[in-house]
Amino acid sequence: MTNPTRNDSPGGRAGRREWTALCVLMLPLLLVSMDVSVLYFAIPAISADLEPSGTQQLWIFDIYAFVLAGLLMTMGALGDRIGRRRLLLAGAAAFGAASLVAAYADSAETLIAARAVLGVGGATLMPSTMALVRTMFTDPAERAKAIGVWSGVMTGGIALGSVLSGVLVQYFWWGSVFLVNLPAMALLLLLGPVLLPESRNPAPGRFDLLSVPLSMAAVLPVVYGLKEIPSEGWHPRYVVPVTVGLLFAALFVHRQRTAASPMISPALFRGRGFAPAVVLNLVSSLAMMGSAFFTTQYLQSVLGKSALEAALWALLPSVPIGLAAPASTALVQRGVDRAHVVTAGFAVAAAGYGMLALTGTDSLWLVLAACGVLASGIVMVMSQMTDLAMGTAPVEQAGAASSLLETGQEFGGALGMAVLGSIGTALYRHRMPASAPAEAHETLGGALAVAGRLPGRTGDALAAAAREAFTTGMHGAAVTGAAVLALAAVAAAATLRGIDARRTPAETAEVEAAA
Repeated sequence: MTNPTRNDSPGGRAGRREWTALCVLMLPLLLVSMDVSVLYFAIPAISADLEPSGTQQLWIFDIYAFVLAGLLMTMGALGDRIGRRRLLLAGAAAFGAASLVAAYADSAETLIAARAVLGVGGATLMPSTMALVRTMFTDPAERAKAIGVWSGVMTGGIALGSVLSGVLVQYFWWGSVFLVNLPAMALLLLLGPVLLPESRNPAPGRFDLLSVPLSMAAVLPVVYGLKEIPSEGWHPRYVVPVTVGLLFAALFVHRQRTAASPMISPALFRGRGFAPAVVLNLVSSLAMMGSAFFTTQYLQSVLGKSALEAALWALLPSVPIGLAAPASTALVQRGVDRAHVVTAGFAVAAAGYGMLALTGTDSLWLVLAACGVLASGIVMVMSQMTDLAMGTAPVEQAGAASSLLETGQEFGGALGMAVLGSIGTALYRHRMPASAPAEAHETLGGALAVAGRLPGRTGDALAAAAREAFTTGMHGAAVTGAAVLALAAVAAAATLRGIDARRTPAETAEVEAAA
């Protein structure tokens, strides 16, 4: 086995090879994050070509995220056992092959199956990239910089995916949104064996097969229910899956605590700072996705932007995001307590929500500024929490630690849309005039559709009332989000105080061994 903590530079510091390898690793990460949103503009063209049913269309869009979320923990633990580079390259091959099948799919069933395989590939790529970053960069300062890059690419990929799909669909056919994956995966398969070190847990124990279905039964029903609740409400057919998933989560935790060789070792949570990092990272994802639920609708349905125009405008907040992670890393490396940096990040994000609460029905620049401030604060937090969790976790369990962080992000995102989305929807329905048609009381999109069928001033009045009601709902969700982030800031100040921001004893031993 290649020693993952040893590199060509003296003193355990990374050299040109490690930084070049990092650039190669960012390619699959970018594409995996882009695939979450790459179908935003391709769905109409896919619907016209393949003529899927309503249920099939939903599965085309959602199956990728469901499979990804359900398999993250399994793949992270598997990489620790069979080798992270081996799993990464296998996932890249599967991702590339599934992209080719998806691009030329001639039926909805084929496309759904290809998207499911893409989710499997994505579940191997995400924890493997982070685990390899952990093993290649043994110096805490360099690892923090590398993780900052990882966080920025992950966040930026989601925003870029929707824009790229709009451009490709406008000039090519819908399959082109999948073909862009092929060159990057080919490059990874070519350069990965040369640049990336192989690393694995030297004493992993037997792989606990029972934990695989338990983990999927815990994750998938909860994510499904939480994703549906914002638009459909707290209906039993969505609350029941969440409840069932939580019961399986309890069984999964019990299994990990009692199994001789658990898939996710409970010892991870005994590392000081790991549990707070996972929870605070989850809250960050809650805030990010909760705001996106409203701002994407605001740009299109309130301001009347086309889907592509809205996506292009949404790129502007990405500019400060690119500076947030390096800035937070620089502060910590200059001796500022990590607890203070994370607390400040939550405070900045809360201020972004506060700005969102001040918007009207014609506040493009204020909404964009709020998104930029909010996302910058969240990225500050997420980059530091990722660095803390990965630095605290033993290097032999880097894959499992990474998968826990990423699964927490999936839960947080779904929870953010469910809670904040439900608050916004309730306020929207409360503010809509009682005389408005029933369809207009359900969603803003429904109200605008009804308004378009009504004559003259009647339709205009209904549309204006719906936009005002939606903005009011967004205000309520923003105030709630700001309160959640304020509480998170207090929790960060309390739980992270005194944790060494630069090097833990385990890291010191690693660096000394590498030297």
